[in-house]
Amino acid sequence: MTGLLDTPPRVITVGAGLFDEALRAQAVPTVPVEWRPPLPGTGEALATVLADPRRRAANELAVGRLLSARPQLVGVRRAAEVLPVRTFLHAGPPITWERASGPMRGALIGAMLLEGLAADADEAADRLAEGAVELRPCHEHAAVGPMAGVVSPSMWLLEVHDAEHGGTAYCSLNEGLGKVLRYGAYGPEVLERLRWMDRVLGPALAAALGRTGPIDLRALMAQALQMGDELHNRNRAATSLLLRALAPAVVEAAPGEAAAVLRFIDGNDHFFLNAGMAAAKVSTDAARDVPGSTLVVAMARNGTDFGVQVSGLGGRWFTGPAGVPDGLYLGSYGPGDANPDIGDSTITETAGLGGFAMAAAPAIVRFVGGEVADAVKATRSMYEIALAEHPAYQIPGLGFRGTPVGIDVTLVARTGLPPVVNTGIAGRVAGTGQVGAGLVRPPVEAFTSALTALADASPQRP
Repeated sequence: MTGLLDTPPRVITVGAGLFDEALRAQAVPTVPVEWRPPLPGTGEALATVLADPRRRAANELAVGRLLSARPQLVGVRRAAEVLPVRTFLHAGPPITWERASGPMRGALIGAMLLEGLAADADEAADRLAEGAVELRPCHEHAAVGPMAGVVSPSMWLLEVHDAEHGGTAYCSLNEGLGKVLRYGAYGPEVLERLRWMDRVLGPALAAALGRTGPIDLRALMAQALQMGDELHNRNRAATSLLLRALAPAVVEAAPGEAAAVLRFIDGNDHFFLNAGMAAAKVSTDAARDVPGSTLVVAMARNGTDFGVQVSGLGGRWFTGPAGVPDGLYLGSYGPGDANPDIGDSTITETAGLGGFAMAAAPAIVRFVGGEVADAVKATRSMYEIALAEHPAYQIPGLGFRGTPVGIDVTLVARTGLPPVVNTGIAGRVAGTGQVGAGLVRPPVEAFTSALTALADASPQRP
């Protein structure tokens, strides 16, 4: 003990950030060790799942499939070709009209008007309440949709094929900015734009892709990350790259409409988002249905609930209440105007992009708030709950380290660290549109209930 007092202190701090800061302020060198207690009440289930002899090999298989997926944009198709009759798709886990939020209701009303199934908004709402159409999650039909994510038969879908594993995924075309259906708007200008997309944009893109052949989205997204996108809330580089790939073919395939089509794409920096979402969806779908795997293959929100799906548990949803994002608001809007989190775009985080790749996009903080250091910290923290680093999606500012990918339910429970999600914020009143953007914390209940279900399905369960 006497010797200890005669030498400079050597301090290791474990999960004691304030103590570490106090020592450093006194010029005492420390070795900080990040540690968090497991989520409360998860001890027994966590022990059971960790003891499952299938887990390690199952996760290696599932993650290997996710990382090796090769998403390619191969076409644009009308939703009527892939949707059951009288079915509307929506974002997030299943929801009824009665529980739907303002933006979701507005988007569904708009789809009813677009399809000619109602004469006005009141009739549309009444018919939806009566069950005139079936409401099903996009994820159950190999699709994803931003914000409300509503897809009706006359809309056009981007078709993305996984050249490695053979899967296919779909996402609607991005409408642009301002008053749009995905934020719950359904006024005349919204419906006219959607009709133009049906009449002009969809056919022109379909014809153009018939000339270009498959577009390698994995390579395009990897390049966009090098150019400052994170591929959820910043898609400027990716949209530019896609426009560059499509422009000559659009001019050749639809010369009379080419200027309008290219101007529409150029005027919306988020146009690529929908293609990126479909690429992420087809990649995570490749990792589905591996018994014993604890890998999260979907995160999605419907404006009321936040839900996750796990590879080893099939198509079951595990949910918790959707939270209101914390971020920057537009104009005079504030937290009181915000709807709880909504949209399937969290498929980007599920695939190692978006909030998981914020360190690649320092400019994103101007959109979601915070400082550049916060974006780097967010990405670094996600390595703690990820099973791998993506070999193609690399971050220049981290020495070209691969983005963290492969959310593990057991790691979320062991660290108490939920996934980082950056997102747009929808106004809670239908038709308000986007009121801001920021970060949102997923509810831990979704992950702990999935963990319990994994424990119940484990051969280690007595």
